[in-house]
Amino acid sequence: QVQLVESGGGLVQPGGSLRLSCAASGGIFSTWNMNWYRQAPEKERELVASITSGGTTNYKESMKDRFTISRDNAKNTVYLQMNNLKPEDTAVYYCNARRYYAADLWGQGTQVTVSS
Repeated sequence: QVQLVESGGGLVQPGGSLRLSCAASGGIFSTWNMNWYRQAPEKERELVASITSGGTTNYKESMKDRFTISRDNAKNTVYLQMNNLKPEDTAVYYCNARRYYAADLWGQGTQVTVSS
């Protein structure tokens, strides 16, 4: 079984930080391009950050200074460090693996709620 499992979401105060993790199993993680998406209430899913198998990162412009995507291939895990969180960051965050040889993999999502 090949799967992605997100963790690390929760309730945080505005200005706080969270670190999301996405653990992969059953595949060659180091060859995958990894992405974090999010979907807020009444909004369409949007791409937040990406990291290629070679380590090149990309961000939605509004996230560039606050969010950091990274990966640890030894642990088959991709991370999303989120700092200075704002209420508008409230969403379900999804891990995605994009592979040249197969359909995308998606995690189950983890809820991030930013509220006073």
